[in-house]
Amino acid sequence: MSIQTIEDTKVKAFPAKPAEVIAFTAKARRRFDPIVIAGKLASALVPPAIVIALMLIVWQIACSSPTASLPPPSQVWNEAYDLIAHPFFNNGPQDIGLAWRVLISLQRVAIGFGLAAIVGVALGALVGQSIWAMRGLDPVFQILRTVPPLAWLPLSLAAFRDSSPSALFVIFITSIWPIIINTAVGVRNIPEDYRNVSRILRLNQFEFFAKIMVPAAAPYIFTGLRIGIGLSWLAIVAAEMLTGGVGIGFFIWDAWNSSRLPDIIVALAYIGVTGFCLDRLVAAVGAFVTRGTTAK
Repeated sequence: MSIQTIEDTKVKAFPAKPAEVIAFTAKARRRFDPIVIAGKLASALVPPAIVIALMLIVWQIACSSPTASLPPPSQVWNEAYDLIAHPFFNNGPQDIGLAWRVLISLQRVAIGFGLAAIVGVALGALVGQSIWAMRGLDPVFQILRTVPPLAWLPLSLAAFRDSSPSALFVIFITSIWPIIINTAVGVRNIPEDYRNVSRILRLNQFEFFAKIMVPAAAPYIFTGLRIGIGLSWLAIVAAEMLTGGVGIGFFIWDAWNSSRLPDIIVALAYIGVTGFCLDRLVAAVGAFVTRGTTAK
């Protein structure tokens, strides 16, 4: 029997159902339907746009009085237009746009948060895996995590005698606690069946950590990472106000000393948008790694 005869026999024996073909075609069209995509974008963007517009209107009305302490949005636009329209200008080491200042702060956050993520996941796995480690370290972690970020700054300046490593230490020590705690909770909640499988396969500690512990606790780990990245961004802005440099935090402190309130408001908007993007980035990576099991 030829190949063509076999194919013809298959088609006759298993004819395609017209309803299934139509349903599949309709589903494929709906998946790439621009109207559906536009509707989803509108439902995601229109509500926050309306809220922001209402907030700007209320702000404009409340601060339009000559006796108002804060400038209205119209004044912020007029006086800080260069910062808004030209975020990437570079006129010298201390005269750069806000986008460059944000990038400089992000470099510090990347280093400090990266170290906190590595150390935090390792310590969290230890605390979650060992009952003795949990009893010994958990009370210490609970005490240290309540210390405000800026309270660590004088100690770090005394230890490192330089503003740059001091800022990195503040980021590290501020963001590590939620990573440790969430990782430990995730490790403790690993199903016992997974542990039994590791015993049957005779996995060593490193293989158990890489192949079972981390994947099983990934939703908890990324929840801690989302909290940690937010705390990192908060800590770097506060630390830069006191340590100086060219980051976004020092820009706000310098603008306050020069009584440039519109510049401060624009910088706050940059900080808020950047923090939102960082949170969304970690959430997207967590959803990809855990296949959508982390909280959005």
